[in-house]
Amino acid sequence: MKFISWNIDSINAAVEHKSARGEMTWQVLQDIAAQQPDVLAIQETKLKATGLTKKQAAALDELFPGYHRYLRMSTGRSGYSGTMMLSRQEPINVEMPEIGAPGEMDIEGRVITLEFANTYVSTVYTPNSGSALARLDDRQSWDDAYRAYMQQLDAHKPVIFSGDFNVAHQEIDLKNPKSNHKKAGFTDEEREHFSRLLDAGFTDTFRYLHPDQAGVYTWWVQISKTSKINNSGWRIDYYLTSNRLNDQLDEMSVIDTGARQDHAPIMLTMTDDFTL
Repeated sequence: MKFISWNIDSINAAVEHKSARGEMTWQVLQDIAAQQPDVLAIQETKLKATGLTKKQAAALDELFPGYHRYLRMSTGRSGYSGTMMLSRQEPINVEMPEIGAPGEMDIEGRVITLEFANTYVSTVYTPNSGSALARLDDRQSWDDAYRAYMQQLDAHKPVIFSGDFNVAHQEIDLKNPKSNHKKAGFTDEEREHFSRLLDAGFTDTFRYLHPDQAGVYTWWVQISKTSKINNSGWRIDYYLTSNRLNDQLDEMSVIDTGARQDHAPIMLTMTDDFTL
């Protein structure tokens, strides 16, 4: 069984693909569709509160025929944040939770959870701590609330959850840890909270399967023309699973996006005996 997760940075930019970057984003989306994932999770859709346009919906219907589609838009700032999940199998329940996060974080469309017979599959777009760490205190409150929510799910059945967590956990997870220490995404506070999430009973699937592999990243900053060329990246997108699923983890990899910078999709495959 195959799961893919991607921070797309605008559904509209992908569907319209009027720029060189938009063309690359559209190509990545086509490559994902060719993989025929059982569940696809997308973050940072940047949809308006009204959801998909007819053109966007038609494009996704053509790429992913027969999939069940679930959207969560920001009801605060329009065209901001947002998540989407597509599933080949219809879930028995869909949750758009409010987790008790501070400020407007709960209305920014950041979490969707699909419930199946044996498993929850969830996605998250974790808030960025922001320029000059202006949102770091709220981010820590988010991390605490999100961890509690995941623990509530895990108490009922195992969880597979993915997304842009906006943190590189260890020094091995980014190219330049020393120069980025205490910057958003690599503060001691964010890293500690990610450790607490893992300690609550969850597995970083990539690091579990590849404990010592360096140089594997999921995000390269766009403002640097050479970040991808030099592989000056960060691993901030994850598939996490309940520890009791460890024996059913097959592979976790990053999908090649060529010259496109920003986020790359990640793919998790489970062993043949795994069922939703």
